[in-house]
Amino acid sequence: MFPQRLLLVKMSCWLILVSCVAAFGEVKPGCQAKCGNMSIPYPFGITPGGENDNRAAGGCSIHGVGRGYNINCNTSFDPPKAFIGTGDVDIVSISETQIRTKSVVSRLCYNIDGELEVNGTNVWIKLYGSPFTFSNTSNRFFVIGCNTGGFNLGYDILDKKYTSQCVSMCDSKEDVREGTCNGNGCCQSTIQHGLKSISTRVVRNENTTNTPFLSFDPCSYAFVAEHEQFTFEASDLLNVTKALDMSVVLDWAIGNKTCEEAKKDPTTFACQDNTHCINSDSNPGYRCTCFEGYKGNAYVSPGCQDVNECEGQDNPCDGICINTNGSFNCTCPAGSHGDGMKNGRGCTSDAVLTPREQFPIIIKVTIGIGLGILFLIIASSWIYLIIRKKKLIELKEKFFQQNGGLLLRQQLSSDEGGAETSRIFTADELKLATKNYDESLIMGKGGYGTVCKGTLRDGRVVAIKKSKMVDQSQIEQFINEVVILTQINHRNVVKLLGCCLETEVPLLVYEYVPNGTLFQHIHSNSGVPSISWESRLRIAVETAGALTYLHSSASIPIIHRDVKSPNILLDENYTAKVADFGASRLIPLDQTELSTLVLGTLGYLDPEYFNTSQLTEKSDVYSFGVVLVELLTAEMPISQERSEKQKCLAPYFISFVQENKLFELLDARVLNEGTPKQVNAVAKLAERCLGLKGEERPTMRQVTTELESLRGAGKQAWSLVPNHEKKTSSQFEPKDLYSVPITGSTAGDSGQYSLNPDTIVQINMPR
Repeated sequence: MFPQRLLLVKMSCWLILVSCVAAFGEVKPGCQAKCGNMSIPYPFGITPGGENDNRAAGGCSIHGVGRGYNINCNTSFDPPKAFIGTGDVDIVSISETQIRTKSVVSRLCYNIDGELEVNGTNVWIKLYGSPFTFSNTSNRFFVIGCNTGGFNLGYDILDKKYTSQCVSMCDSKEDVREGTCNGNGCCQSTIQHGLKSISTRVVRNENTTNTPFLSFDPCSYAFVAEHEQFTFEASDLLNVTKALDMSVVLDWAIGNKTCEEAKKDPTTFACQDNTHCINSDSNPGYRCTCFEGYKGNAYVSPGCQDVNECEGQDNPCDGICINTNGSFNCTCPAGSHGDGMKNGRGCTSDAVLTPREQFPIIIKVTIGIGLGILFLIIASSWIYLIIRKKKLIELKEKFFQQNGGLLLRQQLSSDEGGAETSRIFTADELKLATKNYDESLIMGKGGYGTVCKGTLRDGRVVAIKKSKMVDQSQIEQFINEVVILTQINHRNVVKLLGCCLETEVPLLVYEYVPNGTLFQHIHSNSGVPSISWESRLRIAVETAGALTYLHSSASIPIIHRDVKSPNILLDENYTAKVADFGASRLIPLDQTELSTLVLGTLGYLDPEYFNTSQLTEKSDVYSFGVVLVELLTAEMPISQERSEKQKCLAPYFISFVQENKLFELLDARVLNEGTPKQVNAVAKLAERCLGLKGEERPTMRQVTTELESLRGAGKQAWSLVPNHEKKTSSQFEPKDLYSVPITGSTAGDSGQYSLNPDTIVQINMPR
């Protein structure tokens, strides 16, 4: 029975295919359907004004994909003939994948006296500007005649030349072999894939023009044609009619994009509903075809429609036929059994059973079906969970290797110190530590990523940073930086505990610093207490010491590249911790500067680095100078509330210094608690750090030394005078502050700093 059912399925598929081919003949509504006896299906369309009309086909063909879709219906013939565009290529038929056109024959013919009568030895067929190419699978190059040679010359869309040739030899009529072109009276050769033009040429040995020879072979000719249509006969030597009636097969497709590329633009994608998109093998572009069980023109809206197999005489069912989308089901009516197929087991009547006899059978069937369904559900769920778990493991392993996990593991294992102080965390550990990255545990979001608070299984509280992106070409450098940062052991640098590489973007795990950022304590209006002058000076010393360590004492020098008050954290004792090395760069020991992509935060960014892309340690010095000014003034690095020329704090501060008005810019606690000597020296140091040229700035080691010496400077506060009477700020005379003049110039055009102070700059600078 199974072979019969298979035969029926094949017959049904054949019927569906026939209906789909017939449906392909549909045209767009309102368009001319035929040219003479030939249908013109969409995406082709008949040109509205005849063979000399160069206009588009008025919406009846697809636009913008080559003039070959516009068909010229020449009514001067009877019946009318269809031509490709405005050319002379005569169309025979159009199918879903190919067009057939009339063959063009190259001929040499002699009369009985050996005189040349026809000399059409070289002919061309050109398809330039159309979406067609000659099919190399359907066509062959044929040469017919005795002692005759033929040459086939072709060019593809890139104007690359291809040639093929063959020779047919015979000295008498008896030498001719009918049936196949094997070189005796007829020869053949293949053509190249993707040709847009073909030229055929025939030549003949002049010694074969004697009268006996010409009596059975007066002509020699060459042509390209569909090889499955042609069977060589000896009579072909006398009559060229068969060759002239042959057709050439052209492959066609939509446009010059693949399916994947074309789908990106739904407005120009040609395939309608219920269709497949198929990339063309022989042509640039794609074609559309209906789903199995659907019919219609795949290019005409609304697309292909379901075939109702249950209608009409082609109903494949012996019992009840139920049409479904793209298919059908056959069932038997109550009281019979079988597969319901006409050519299958059909439907056979059951013996009549009493209700008492039927009831146990129904119970058994119901229980069996229920248990089967339950088993399928359980088995499917189990298989799904196993597959999902396997895919997750494979994905984690893929990310681990992609993010340089093997390299990091190798480097940590080769460095005993690094291996003891750092570790590679799993994605599950960090997911558990952060309660699946609960929103309430997110501590901040910045230009480089998100920081989330977490608690490890051993009770340690950590900060987990997820970067926004990672450059796969820089994985080796990223791993080297992780190894270096894990080895940094400085009390004023946030400790990197390790990382997780099982996610698409690597996660970095730092020690948790609980008391917020220096920025919050200087600028916050939310009740966070302002810190004292003594604490500010200590924090400056600690931050400078950390940067000195990075520049000078680390095994490989490190430039932080984003020094700012938000990146200086304060622990429970208000000890400064330098954080966020997302923009940092390692400096090779034999270099003093690097050409890099400009990264940093507006208001803190070194103008020399901004203009030249040359990153040096002095870039960190400039940024630290801005932090010193923040500690002195409690002013924002960039403020929209200040005037246009004063938006950027660095030049604003220097202008006040030059105008001997620094005391007007100082924070209240600095005025009340700082000594003139200390504040004067810190302001002078800040100005030197903000020099326009890096060579004018001190090193971080020099900055640290000066700040440490200032912590022990005189204790007389701004608010005290020699007779111990308190002065108001209006009574204070700034001449004491400027006993040593502070000079300098503005730190760049303030117009560069018109954005929010937390904005991250990332600019490709010209080299």
